[in-house]
Amino acid sequence: QVQLVESGGGLVQAGGSLRLSCAASGRTFSTYNMGWFRHPPGKEREFVAAISRSGRPTTYADSVKGRFTISRDNAKNTVYLQMNSLKPEDTAVYSCAADVTTKTITIATKEYDYWGQGTQVTVSS
Repeated sequence: QVQLVESGGGLVQAGGSLRLSCAASGRTFSTYNMGWFRHPPGKEREFVAAISRSGRPTTYADSVKGRFTISRDNAKNTVYLQMNSLKPEDTAVYSCAADVTTKTITIATKEYDYWGQGTQVTVSS
């Protein structure tokens, strides 16, 4: 079992930055891959970024590449999402997820086994 709790969301102006955190508990954090997803209003949930259990490799959705950075601190059982140059279209509920079964990182929602509750990110124009 894995429990995930996100924090760091909020309201920010376009061009600004936010750093999301996801604290994990339960299963040993360094043994599984992690991902960030987002659910924009009126749209389907979409992949944002993923990171392997060791911290490398990482992968990103094209829409956030060059602006967002995923990282993890296995000593603190936490994964982060640094979001820079935010745009109104980044507005969404952001959730972290744990993939405890797949050896390689994946962008597929169905491969993730545990999910956090999500944190709201709103970017004003």
